[in-house]
Amino acid sequence: MRPTVRIHLWLEEEDAMVFGYGRVMLLDKVEECGSLRKAATSLGMSYQAAWKKIRATENALGVELVRRPQCKSDGMSLTPEGLMMRNSFKHWYSAVESCALAQAEQIFPWHLRCFTTNKQL
Repeated sequence: MRPTVRIHLWLEEEDAMVFGYGRVMLLDKVEECGSLRKAATSLGMSYQAAWKKIRATENALGVELVRRPQCKSDGMSLTPEGLMMRNSFKHWYSAVESCALAQAEQIFPWHLRCFTTNKQL
């Protein structure tokens, strides 16, 4: 048996989700696909749900995360603030996950895996 250590981290404001692993995945896919519609589809969510998540985070943080294209051929991209939030969250997640893994390996008798070893965060 080799269990995977999974942690759920997010930032919230007054019980509303502001930023978490799902937003990281969404921003990664936007950057990869150049399209919110394609990003949403690849993550198994509707365009409307993806757009609501982006807007909710932008409204909560007071910054734009994605740059809307002037014309469709340009594609959507991350703003400097979007890149900073995504990269900062990845760094934080990795640090917390490493600490959680070290603690779990001291407590449990099994060899454990990091979640991010299996997924790209």
